[in-house]
Amino acid sequence: MLIIRPAVAGDTPLMLSLIRELAEYERSPESAVATEDDLLQQGFGPQPRFHCVIAEWDGDPAGFALYFCNFSTWTGRAGIYLEDLFVRPVHRRKGIGKELFRHLAAKTQEENLSRLVWQVLNWNQLAIDFYLSLGAAPLTDWQTMRLSGDALKALAQSE
Repeated sequence: MLIIRPAVAGDTPLMLSLIRELAEYERSPESAVATEDDLLQQGFGPQPRFHCVIAEWDGDPAGFALYFCNFSTWTGRAGIYLEDLFVRPVHRRKGIGKELFRHLAAKTQEENLSRLVWQVLNWNQLAIDFYLSLGAAPLTDWQTMRLSGDALKALAQSE
């Protein structure tokens, strides 16, 4: 019933739809400004910046995981950073999210990568409980920082 497959260039409309559904779920639909062309160029061009897998339940697109490699100077090895994982509400409670994580964990092991890392919104207790049930450990000593928009531009242009 469940198939997890690598996304292909023709999946960009589906990927964008899933990204927008995730943004809606995370209470920030206005933040999802990516376009199909962005996904096509960044994920399927000569230097792919991300990878994506699509979960299908009986042929119906059920969810996705979008990730890219990071690097740990402490372990001296690359790892996987999971940017987004989303399962459509109609397909939840079928083990799809767990299988997407299992797929990425297996990829991490097969490629001798050091770890699998992601973020979760602090209000999303259902997701937090799910991640804990997988054996994930929260990194409570770390705070995420972001530089973007005008602040990023100003820093880049500073002397």
